[in-house]
Amino acid sequence: MSKINYIITLILTVLTIEACKKDKTEFSDPYGDGKLPLGVTLSRDAAPAPATGAAGIEVTFKATGLIPFKDKIKFMFNGEPGQVTEVTESTIKVKVPPFGSTGITSIAIDDQLVIGPIFKVIGLINIDPSFRATAGANNYVNQVYPLADGRNLVLGWFTNYDNKGIITPLNRLVRTSADGEFDRTFRTGKAANGGLSRVIELGGKYIIAGGFSGYNQRTENISNMTSLNIDGSIDTIGIKTYRRPSQTDTTKYFPKFNGGTNDFIGKIYKHQNKILATGNFRYYVRRVYTEHNHDFTRDTVILDSTEIRQVIRFNLDGSLDKTYRFNVSTNKGQPSANGPVDSYMHTDADQLEKLVLFGSFTTFDQQAAGRLVRLGADGAIDASFKTGVGTDNSISSLTYNVITKKYLITGIFRTYDGKPAISMALLNTDGTLDQTFTAKLFEGGYPGFARQLDDGLIVVSGSFKKYDNVTRNGFMVLSAKGELAANYNSTGPFSGTLNDIIQTKSADGKRALLLIGGFDRFDNVQVSNIIRVTIE
Repeated sequence: MSKINYIITLILTVLTIEACKKDKTEFSDPYGDGKLPLGVTLSRDAAPAPATGAAGIEVTFKATGLIPFKDKIKFMFNGEPGQVTEVTESTIKVKVPPFGSTGITSIAIDDQLVIGPIFKVIGLINIDPSFRATAGANNYVNQVYPLADGRNLVLGWFTNYDNKGIITPLNRLVRTSADGEFDRTFRTGKAANGGLSRVIELGGKYIIAGGFSGYNQRTENISNMTSLNIDGSIDTIGIKTYRRPSQTDTTKYFPKFNGGTNDFIGKIYKHQNKILATGNFRYYVRRVYTEHNHDFTRDTVILDSTEIRQVIRFNLDGSLDKTYRFNVSTNKGQPSANGPVDSYMHTDADQLEKLVLFGSFTTFDQQAAGRLVRLGADGAIDASFKTGVGTDNSISSLTYNVITKKYLITGIFRTYDGKPAISMALLNTDGTLDQTFTAKLFEGGYPGFARQLDDGLIVVSGSFKKYDNVTRNGFMVLSAKGELAANYNSTGPFSGTLNDIIQTKSADGKRALLLIGGFDRFDNVQVSNIIRVTIE
């Protein structure tokens, strides 16, 4: 380095150091305005007295340092403020607020927060201790299907149920008692190699559907649907496949139900003694065993496909029912929806099956459809279902109650047929908006699933944190008008999603709800995707 370069480098270094010194004098201490400790404690080790209680009860908590701040104290039960009735050197007494719920207690003084113990608020909904599957399932539960003898089929994405599948997996399908106890006599072997969405009982068989290609080690010749015998074994048939002359003519066994789709089947229903299926598939598929495909190195199985989107009806043997939503001249199905669909079917007083499709589509069979449409018995759009312009955004769930004769929808929409409807709406049987129900503001998320019970109460789950400015951590019960139902909203944090809410009874005859889906916490208690709660 030359002497000139050295001098320049030295000057630049000195200037940089001086600039850094100058910068330091211009910036204040980032922690200079920090809050001093309040000197307040709310004991998390000492149990409140009483340790549990209903809304309105007075509770004493161990606390110190509150006297200087007694006019500023805001005491909260899981985020809801209670009424402070007394402050001493060592305690604070507070009344549980009307919509207080199980969870962490806390004290807010100005903008500082002191965390306290968990307090259990007693209400009219509680986890049912008589439900036998205490360990639940290790993955989503999609359906609980009641059998005539009082037992249930439980299916979904799980491979373990109530810790009975630790050594040998219970792949997505089990049979249980009415109280959830695992039934070892139902022998499904390794069952399905993919998720199951639904089961129905028809023609003396169980029809199962979902997203799977094999059942009990049969890893081919199934396309998301098959039939089972009543004992859980797959229903098979012997077929003499096409073979070249030099090969021995033998009988091979294949699934008897020869039909399916190219993609996941979301729902299946009994429909005019046939099988109606919905999902986001595009093709019907079947196997042809009696023709050659010019590949003489193996047995011949030809996969044949027919375009039919989202809604399809099968005959009991798996063949395509071309009398339903099918154009014989073009040899393809109707256009269906221009976006993803889900569905719900019910039978009303007229004894006709009504299929309602919902989701995020805006046209159906090339007609305008605001994310909601009902089909008649022939599969055509039911013009008597008057939804107007429908919703302004997607619908996540739809259920129907045959007693109240109301549809209930949830989603991320803000209007229904041009009228205000914040993420939830109650509809009449003709599709018009029931304006006696008004949903309040959701904060922190949206309702994912809801069902109206026979007495008019509405049970809702989702990702929301508040409803009508009241803390509700993903689960709540509303009146038929959309207001939080008194004494039914004491349960603490819920985490996950519900797929269904089933009205049932506890072992001792109490009114109960079976909750299924993909969730790991209810009332601040760790659970696993299926529980039963009593509702009084």
